[in-house]
Amino acid sequence: MKNIKKVLLLGSGALKIGEAGEFDYSGSQALKALKEEGIETILINPNIATVQTSEGVADRIYFLPVTPFFVEKVIKKEQPQGILLAFGG
Repeated sequence: MKNIKKVLLLGSGALKIGEAGEFDYSGSQALKALKEEGIETILINPNIATVQTSEGVADRIYFLPVTPFFVEKVIKKEQPQGILLAFGG
């Protein structure tokens, strides 16, 4: 991971009652671990009411739907070296 400087994490997205809290928690823990390793973190998550979107959790946050259209736009702008997909609801 020493060569990786910037990653994009696709966040938990819109949550339904009774589910996806674990996705928010696991995503926020992943962001924390990446930042501890000195990796710049970019997050796409349309839900402003999650731990992931709290100030200081990610270096940059895009409050956009987690859809191919918006993800492609963020990838083109940010040029991440990695994408983490396992944290969506």
